[in-house]
Amino acid sequence: MVEEKGDQLVYQAASPDEEALVLAARNLGYIFLARTQDTITISELGKKRVYKVLAMLDFNSDRKRMSVLVRDPQGKIHLYTKGADTVILERLQNRGPNENFTERALDHFAEETLRTLCLASKEVNEVEYSDWSRRHHEASILLQGRAQELDTLYEEMEQNLQLLGVTAIEDKLQDGVPETIQMLKLGNIKVWVLTGDKQETAANIGYACKLLTDDMEILEEKEISEILEVHCVSNNNSRGSGEAQSSSRLSQQHPKASHHKKRAVIISGSFLDKILHTGEVLKEKRRLWRWVPFRRAVGSEQQGSLVEKAFVDLATSCQAVICCRVTPKQKALMVQLVKKHKKAITLAIGDGANDVNMIKTADIGVGISGLEGAQAVQCSDYALAQFSYLQRLLFIHGRWAYLRICKFLRYFFYKTFAGLMAQVWFAFHSGFTAQPLYEGWFLALYNIFYTAYPVLSMGLLEQDVSAKKSLEFPELYVVGQQDELFNYRIFGITLLHGVSTSLASFYIAFWAFKDHVGSKAVGDYESFAVTVATSALLSVLLEIILDTKFWTVLSFVMVAASLLLFCLFSFMTQSIDAFRIAPAIFCFPDASRNALTDPYVLLVVLLSLVVNTIPSLTIHLYHTMTGKTTIQQKIRLKAKRAPEPSVELRAHVSRGSFHRRSSYAFSHQEGYAGLITRGDSLRAGNAHPGLLHAEVQTPALSSLPSPSP
Repeated sequence: MVEEKGDQLVYQAASPDEEALVLAARNLGYIFLARTQDTITISELGKKRVYKVLAMLDFNSDRKRMSVLVRDPQGKIHLYTKGADTVILERLQNRGPNENFTERALDHFAEETLRTLCLASKEVNEVEYSDWSRRHHEASILLQGRAQELDTLYEEMEQNLQLLGVTAIEDKLQDGVPETIQMLKLGNIKVWVLTGDKQETAANIGYACKLLTDDMEILEEKEISEILEVHCVSNNNSRGSGEAQSSSRLSQQHPKASHHKKRAVIISGSFLDKILHTGEVLKEKRRLWRWVPFRRAVGSEQQGSLVEKAFVDLATSCQAVICCRVTPKQKALMVQLVKKHKKAITLAIGDGANDVNMIKTADIGVGISGLEGAQAVQCSDYALAQFSYLQRLLFIHGRWAYLRICKFLRYFFYKTFAGLMAQVWFAFHSGFTAQPLYEGWFLALYNIFYTAYPVLSMGLLEQDVSAKKSLEFPELYVVGQQDELFNYRIFGITLLHGVSTSLASFYIAFWAFKDHVGSKAVGDYESFAVTVATSALLSVLLEIILDTKFWTVLSFVMVAASLLLFCLFSFMTQSIDAFRIAPAIFCFPDASRNALTDPYVLLVVLLSLVVNTIPSLTIHLYHTMTGKTTIQQKIRLKAKRAPEPSVELRAHVSRGSFHRRSSYAFSHQEGYAGLITRGDSLRAGNAHPGLLHAEVQTPALSSLPSPSP
């Protein structure tokens, strides 16, 4: 769509590619002036011409092209088509020198990581159009099978085309994309690229992003098929060998694998489609069926699952995976494939409508707000303005969130076991008479006011290292991948720690009160309960204080608030006046004041604190003496080392500038032909830079050589 703002024409396009092409045509003297429901007005080298729109053959991800039927001012009918080279070149009427030159130009543009499209046309006679238009109208009003009938008619019309040329659009990576991918790899995160580009373009994008390096062995489709064959045969000979051995065999089955430490996989959407559909990649090689003796016992579904698992094992053993010419559905199936065969958390990041399926399928979806629209952002869990912001999302906020949640859970369980398990030990000495050890108010307020705030502050504010160090050392992210901070072992240790704290708090007080009543005769049940409660509460708070690595003003306030609230509520619930008003409810009159003013009781509390703290201090000392340093110590040691020199990564194909990048060769988003033919508005909001798009895109047009006279 076009609108006038002053003396300038402002274009609103469905994709940045279309806008760039229209702007390039305007610079060459072909100006798009206006668009109505059934006409297009163009200024061709200063001459105004109006074309009548007869039909729009809309775009979708399966067709990978779109066309328009127009009648020019002379009354002739023309079909103009644009789309991916894989679908346009196979629909040409004949192939001559011009077409061969165009293919070489496409390869050259792909090597330069440019986004390419093919343009073609043909002249349609009136009789052919009349018959096609009638059938098109009948198909468009069908209630069932409308899309299939329209696709058939579109396919019929888009034949015997004449190639006009190709377009190549320069598209730049955002700042920090190669560095972000390098950090993801250092953090033990597998990076897979799913794109609609040609294979050559996708490979060069991989080198530009530093996802691929010159020392990598690139496995292509033929080699992958051979590896999967050998794997299936060996898997039959050793059924039930484990997943680790299966992955190990896959990483060693290629004959050249021993000479390369790093490998990468580059496949196309058609090859991926065979893998995703019941092992058709193996059916292409019929000799395999003679080698596999269990072909009758294994069903097609089980065999397809075997092929899928073998492919996932192979892909995860490689350092990089690039899938080119894939559709949105294949992107989602690829994510689902990893979730099915690997116990891994998947994150999908994209910036356009073609990434929506993938983003919704992954465990975590991240949308980039940019020129491709807001569909990806609206369907995502997190929205980012730039791809490089993924560094802070994962390595800072993501890792901190994991650390905080783990510590919150640990100390939530610990404080519960440490404070309330004493009730169980007291039952053994009270004959299980249901007599509570603690005052009812202490039981009610323990998890709400006395211990909740320090644990909550740790769950909100805790940091093991600063944000700067988190970005400098992305290897710290591996801790979360391996579940080192909270697992069954950590839970068992937390349980034993809480039980031991409750045992020490109870039996130290029990031993002290057994045969001694103190200087103020406080050896009663109420004073005993106050002593055990105070010992358990202070032990929990002291343990939290010792394990807090990042102190803020709020952290101090939370700990101080817990102690103050304990003193305040103890004074209020144990006052003489409250006892006189409701003796059944406030049944511990002056218990805390009588007990905690006795030096003997204070020494008992101090002894309990020392005994409960010794295990933690002993473990820290043991780790220091045996070399099991903490994360902070590892960071300090690594920071003192001299930084390793950075290695400049170069692509296989030389190019003039490292700032020339590409992303998608064509959009996967459904077209807007229906809206245009109905006359609805397509005006979009203000656009913003996208994931792999620069704010300014420079189109490069490839023209065919002039025919020889």
